[in-house]
Amino acid sequence: MSTLVSYAALICVVAGLVAGLVALLAVRDPRLALRIALDLWLAAGLLRLAQPPSWQSLLAAAAIVAIRQLVTRTLTAGSSGEAVSDTHPRAGR
Repeated sequence: MSTLVSYAALICVVAGLVAGLVALLAVRDPRLALRIALDLWLAAGLLRLAQPPSWQSLLAAAAIVAIRQLVTRTLTAGSSGEAVSDTHPRAGR
């Protein structure tokens, strides 16, 4: 069972790379591509937690969650700042 979970996690990592690249090429939005890749990498980290417990797998999953949250908040703050200045009623004045 442990081997199956390891392969599933590896597939998620590779799928994250491929899906992120495809999204980048298809829509030319690096933020979307990064979000897609991070979601699949998070899935890989969570799958690794299904294996016999170790501090390394727990820390890896926690690091992926922290990086995903940081990147998402940073990208959201950057895009919301642009959107606010573009749609603000006094922006044109």
